[in-house]
Amino acid sequence: MKPLVEGDRQELTQAASDPLIWQGHPVRDRHEEQVFTPYFDMLLGSNAALTIRDAEGRIIGCTVYYTDTNAPSRLSIGFTFLVRAHWGGNTNRIVKRLTLSHVFAQASEAWFHIAPDNLRSQTATMRLGAVFTHEADIDLAGAAARWRCYCLTQESWQANDAAYSKT
Repeated sequence: MKPLVEGDRQELTQAASDPLIWQGHPVRDRHEEQVFTPYFDMLLGSNAALTIRDAEGRIIGCTVYYTDTNAPSRLSIGFTFLVRAHWGGNTNRIVKRLTLSHVFAQASEAWFHIAPDNLRSQTATMRLGAVFTHEADIDLAGAAARWRCYCLTQESWQANDAAYSKT
């Protein structure tokens, strides 16, 4: 993983061009370049976005650190997507190990905000050991929307990750 830079625009746009990636997301047409462009600009402007790369260095997705406007002291990880070739394997677990180690060096909890109809991401987040706590209207990208809020404690993550590593 590397910090997102302007030079990543074309490759990340290409990685995001599969309509199936965005089926469960609030903006389902984000695979279209004209819709993805403002999203990329938002990611770049956050100064907290990371590209996710495969072993050959190709961009296969991204993720972002952010804070919830309703609870600015809470550290959150989100806006994450992966190309479909990396769904269902270890890539998400590796990405979460890296990002969570950074969050847990600063806080005892990590937060995730997931669209109510994005069952795939909700399931993946619960597999990490996160617990659904509440739904809230939160402005995460320029407009308030309804999100399902999940909290992952450092203790829960460590226990879950240790159990996962044994399988």
